[in-house]
Amino acid sequence: MTDGPEARAAARPGGRVAVIDVGSNSIRLVVFDGFRRSPLALFNEKVMCGLGRGLEKTGRLSPEGVVQGLENLRRFVRLAQLMGVGHLEVLATAAVREASDGPAFVATVEAQCGVRVRVISGLEEAALSADGVLSGIPDAEGVMGDLGGGSVELVPLSAGAAGAGISLPLGPLRLADAAGDNPKKARELVDATLARVDWLARQRGRQLYLVGGAWRALARIHMDRTNHPLHVIHHYAIERAALEAFLRQIAKQGRKQLDKLTGVSRRRLDAIPNAALLLGRLVAALAPQRIVFSATGLREGYVFSGLDAGERAADPLLAACRAIAARGRRFGADGDHLLAWTEPLFAADPPGERRLRHAAGLLSDSAWNEHPDYRAEQAFLSAIRLPHGGIDHRGRFLLATMLHSRYGGAGDAAVLAPYAPLASAAERLWAQAVGLALRVGYTISGGSPDALARTRIELADGAIRLVLRPEDEVMAGEAVRRRLDALGRALGRPAAVAFQQAPAAG
Repeated sequence: MTDGPEARAAARPGGRVAVIDVGSNSIRLVVFDGFRRSPLALFNEKVMCGLGRGLEKTGRLSPEGVVQGLENLRRFVRLAQLMGVGHLEVLATAAVREASDGPAFVATVEAQCGVRVRVISGLEEAALSADGVLSGIPDAEGVMGDLGGGSVELVPLSAGAAGAGISLPLGPLRLADAAGDNPKKARELVDATLARVDWLARQRGRQLYLVGGAWRALARIHMDRTNHPLHVIHHYAIERAALEAFLRQIAKQGRKQLDKLTGVSRRRLDAIPNAALLLGRLVAALAPQRIVFSATGLREGYVFSGLDAGERAADPLLAACRAIAARGRRFGADGDHLLAWTEPLFAADPPGERRLRHAAGLLSDSAWNEHPDYRAEQAFLSAIRLPHGGIDHRGRFLLATMLHSRYGGAGDAAVLAPYAPLASAAERLWAQAVGLALRVGYTISGGSPDALARTRIELADGAIRLVLRPEDEVMAGEAVRRRLDALGRALGRPAAVAFQQAPAAG
């Protein structure tokens, strides 16, 4: 097995890509569908081995963790082989690179599993994690923080690029070894370590992007406590004051209270107090406007780093929607055709909203194979739970609302109600209108790009006109007129079918 972007690019024809992340607290296997701009995780499993438990005191890997780690690594490698993975990369981070017996552990893994283990430096780990965040949040501006069991990686992000990062010897396992149950000592240790990062002060007031299992667990707990309607970690955002209040609550809770938390494994709960303390001190140092959680990190960063510059620059949301559409579309009409066709009605939209309309166009034939009575609901749920990045929670709801409306769903449908706080009333009405416009486009064309090209929709004298060729008069049936009327009501404009004038005789 070879390293580097060139080797990864050479391996791309092999299809599926697997990354085994050997961390201080957990070992995880993720199998992706290939080196893609928005790769789909086909398989994702972790085991909490605790390789780094006790490392701060002994300088060695946990003996129990080694036994459990070897057992699961053998299983993970064999699984990847049976899944037909064309490229497998095993990445080991803080615990393995710092333990005195790390090289012996690597040699044993390589001998037992028949794979090469790549022990990455702290700076490499930081760079891959930053790439992972940028792959899912390409407009990230601020600081990326990746919390592992034995280290924290910090990287400044600006203008879609990562700056020079740093790896700090902090993490829940390491902090537990160094400070025991003494929060004051732990705070002093974290503050002293952060104070040595000279560029942190220049990043104050910007956003903080968080990666790592323990910090994601905190996000899940916060979602539960605030009754957030959408349990999707990626791009879940919390204002600083709200997060600080939440962390103070966590600090007051004892182990018995933490044990009652739902959605967090018992093994992960051990890391929660120190993960919360670390986050609190980082927030105090950076004073970020908002804290944003990322579901994409080191493993996704590995795939992202293997793409060429053009692929990296592509929009992750639109890339994901194109892939979904290619797998399930019936006809030739696609999001590009539909975006252009509906553009006259929404020409004043800012780029962000136009992007959501484009995504809706790409996904607008995605629910055709659902039961007719449930198409609108299934289209909504599939879009709002989209297993890809490049979109925040507001955007998910608006995109899902467009597709719900495109399949004839009513604006007051019960499935929409829990998510309504994610967007304003005006935004919800706009999204419904977009869906109705897509519905008219499909109805007049049957999904055929050639048929769609024979028509146009426009705004003229304050009214909506669906313009057809004279010879296509039969296409303006009852269903077309009814759905055009619904679009007009949504946009508050009269709507009618019109016909192109025949060219004057010579």
